[in-house]
Amino acid sequence: MEFVIEDWHWLVFGMLLVMAEIFIPSFTIFWFGLGAVIVAALLWFLPDFGFSGQLVVWALSSIFFTFLWFRFFRPLMVDRTKAGIAREAISGECGQVIRAPSEAARGQVRFTTPLLGDDEWPFICDTPVEVGDRVCVRDISGNTLIVEKR
Repeated sequence: MEFVIEDWHWLVFGMLLVMAEIFIPSFTIFWFGLGAVIVAALLWFLPDFGFSGQLVVWALSSIFFTFLWFRFFRPLMVDRTKAGIAREAISGECGQVIRAPSEAARGQVRFTTPLLGDDEWPFICDTPVEVGDRVCVRDISGNTLIVEKR
């Protein structure tokens, strides 16, 4: 008795690959799973299709779907977040110190117009500053501004 790969084997294999995409978010495993579903559909119509042909169809359809994803569909999913442009958006902006930095806490600076949705930010400064001093943003590190005294 020999083992024969049937259409439902490919269907289960494809569904497992698609479900694996949930745990391994690379969005390439999905296309290999879809290729396996294509082979399952082909075997449903052509039950005598050979195993080597099945592997070739799976490989080619997986490559084709992956190519379509990276070439056509992925570029349509433009990143619309503002991540990565914060430095350019606030560099050079000036504000007033409302809490001087100490060894226990960072200082606090207030801007006349909100920067990235907030008008008060924690800051670090290389030179000593007092409450009321004007400081300008030089850089950003996480949620903390790096400023210099004006």
